[in-house]
This record gives sequence, structure tokens and C-alpha cells, in this order.
Amino acid sequence: MTYTLKAAHLYGDLMNTYGDIGNILAMRYYAQAVDATIDIDLISLDDAFDPDKYDFVLFGGGQDYEQTIVSKDLQTKKAPLTEYIENGGPFLAICGGFQMLGHYYIGADGEKIAGIGALDHYTLSQDHNRFIGNITIENEETGQTYYGFENHNGTTFLGNGERPLGKVVQGNGNNGQDATEGVIYKNTFGSYFHGPILARNEALAKRILKLSLLRKYPDGNFDALDKLTEDLTKNVVVKP
Repeated sequence: MTYTLKAAHLYGDLMNTYGDIGNILAMRYYAQAVDATIDIDLISLDDAFDPDKYDFVLFGGGQDYEQTIVSKDLQTKKAPLTEYIENGGPFLAICGGFQMLGHYYIGADGEKIAGIGALDHYTLSQDHNRFIGNITIENEETGQTYYGFENHNGTTFLGNGERPLGKVVQGNGNNGQDATEGVIYKNTFGSYFHGPILARNEALAKRILKLSLLRKYPDGNFDALDKLTEDLTKNVVVKP
């Protein structure tokens, strides 16, 4: 049997500064092991978001100017995106996308910019400082270690119902104070990791992919993902 997933890349024309589309390409790479394909829709300014249409959503990061534009348009999608998240839709939000799922973030010029409040975190701004460099975290639920690169001015503080993607082993993480990095809420994952995160972290890529597949195909057999290693997939070609 073959499987097809439908992915929405939110504002992929404006919020893809760090090549965040690579996260979907990484999922496509592993999906081939279970005869699955992933089709992508770009959802941008003035586009509607249908929460029943998509099996996975990616929301990447961008520059301050683009984020200001996106934050305004995002309010028109607040209800359907919140519905998707609350219904357990798999979602990966990186940097600015992570920030805008929360209540608000403070821009570099001190302006308070509204998020959609789908998740209960908020983000402040540092004065004349950024967190930049390699970062390593450990997910305390799975014991998995994730590696990435962080580059952000914002300091994010998690709220009710949220747990971190990982505990900081090296680097700064969400805020440089509480040793948290990223967020997990239901099947929504957020992080400051660039790289992209799923290209560098096979275990997390397979975790999110399997969540997406099982949500759409609850009777499907995707055990091959659990057994998959880089050696088995090194000859797989990912089509853009």
C-alpha cells in the first residue's frame, strides 16, 4: 500500500530564511521507506488554511520585517490553526513561527507583536544580545539527543500545558535561564534550531513523520521507520 500526506508550508515564501523547507524534505527522505509521499501546499498572505486538509504543518523563521507582515495576516488564520493544533495535528514551528504560535513576542525595536495564542508561551527581547551558536539538548521523555544551531534575539518562556522539546546540554535554548529549549504541546513541536532540525536529527524526523502517518492511516504498518538507519537509506533519492 502507498500512503500520501498533505503538508502545509505556512508563509514559505516569507518565512524560509534558514532553509526551513529542508524539514519537509527530510521527512520525504524517510517517508520513502514506508512507500509514502508528501505533497506540499504553500499557504501565504490572504490564503485560507483548512484544518481538515493537512496532515503536517511547517512554520519557519524569517527576518523582522517579514515577521511583522506575517503576524498581521496570521490573525486571519488563528481559529483554524488553533483547531488543527487542538485536534492533534502534527506541526513543526521554527524560530519566528515558534514565537508567533504564542501570545506575543517583543520585536527588536521594542514593539509588542501579537501571536495567535494557540500555545501558552510568550517571547521577550534581549538588549544588544543574541543567542548564537551550536546547541545540544536532551529530550527527557525519550532520552534522545538533538543537535542544532541557534540564532535568536528572543527569549521565550513556556506556559501551561507546554513542556520543552529538550533540556539544554550545551547552548542557551529558549531563554538562557531555565535550561529549556523548544516546546511540545500535543503533536505540535517548536524550536529555535536551524539547520534544519529534522535534517540533522533523524529520530525527531521519524517521530513527527510517524505521528502524521498514524493520524491519517491508523491501521497502517510503519514499523520500518523504527528499524530504519542511515545505512539503509543512504541510496534513497529525495525528489524536490
